[in-house]
Amino acid sequence: MAYAGAPQQSWPTRPPFERKIRQVGAPLGVLILLGILAGLIVIGLTALNPVGASVGFVLSGVAIGVVVFAYIWLDRWEPEPPRLLIFAFLWGASVAVILSVVIGLFLDALIQQGGSEDSSWVSIAIGAPVIEEAAKGAFLLLMMTGRRRNELNSLTDCLVYAGLVGAGFAWLEDILYIAGGETLGDSLLTPSVRLVMGPFAHSLFTTMFALGVWFALHNRSPAMKTLYILLGYAGAVIMHGLWNGSSVIGPETYLAVYVFWMVPVFVFAIVLGVRSRKKEQRVVAEKLPGMVAAQLVTPSEATWLNSIKNRKLAIAHARRSGGKPAGKAVKAFAAQVVELAFVRDRIDRGFGDARVYAMQTEEANAVHVARMQTPALAGLAGFHAPPVR
Repeated sequence: MAYAGAPQQSWPTRPPFERKIRQVGAPLGVLILLGILAGLIVIGLTALNPVGASVGFVLSGVAIGVVVFAYIWLDRWEPEPPRLLIFAFLWGASVAVILSVVIGLFLDALIQQGGSEDSSWVSIAIGAPVIEEAAKGAFLLLMMTGRRRNELNSLTDCLVYAGLVGAGFAWLEDILYIAGGETLGDSLLTPSVRLVMGPFAHSLFTTMFALGVWFALHNRSPAMKTLYILLGYAGAVIMHGLWNGSSVIGPETYLAVYVFWMVPVFVFAIVLGVRSRKKEQRVVAEKLPGMVAAQLVTPSEATWLNSIKNRKLAIAHARRSGGKPAGKAVKAFAAQVVELAFVRDRIDRGFGDARVYAMQTEEANAVHVARMQTPALAGLAGFHAPPVR
């Protein structure tokens, strides 16, 4: 396995801060703008209904906090740039919500003009899923453009971004529901069921879109890419429609859909996420021998770069020897090795083009630069982690 840019060659260096800003793909100004939009919505709701908005903020914050923590845990092996994770959540909590409300109001007006007796059910079971899943899924389409697509290295990445978009959307939507009730009892009834039974619901719907994006990324045909994305979108809409429609029909139907449909799909999503993260570990372990041959990592480093557990042991060892800065530097070095492994895996799977080979050179250079800027690695020269089981 050949890596462009061997240690004996000249290594173009780039200031770490500049490289981080260039790769992150989420300008600070955009994050501030989306944060302001979400904040203004909450402030407006608080002005209209101080008690309801306050209760909604607390309850929704606790429930969605669990969801966000779960996705951050899933993202441990190859952590995504923090700004992109924040971008995903804020997209769901601002752009997706605003688009859904504006388009939804327009659609409701059209449905009412049609004079349908089932206008409410059509709006909730069909209109809302079609609009909301498109608004959330638009973030994943954005992630497929420019340098942002370099961050979609694995199915786990797609699941994490989809999950955080859904979490942001659910967080603000539940606040809207609670703050919109005429009385506190009325406003808490439906959202309480949603918060207890389905805090992961919106994330789960958007997971279907994420699967479509993942399969699209592994296909060269534009027609097949489009087909996979549309299938993922259709899956998200169907799941969302069943969830919403059953709540309108009655509690028995709602409970049946929850137990016999939502729960099994949720379990499937958990299994899928865990298996995907294990596959990430296998990809890195498979690429380490080639990195050792290219003198990008040492044989002893390869023993602790092959699993989360061993990586933690090495980081803890460095922290004990050189303090928190040493542990942080070793962690950054490990993350850079993982980035290189995924670029190499893309090439080995037959998706190598001029752009990907240029990325490999860049990531290999970055590994070398990270090594030069991490004296703590010298203290790990004699550290050998136990074999992975």
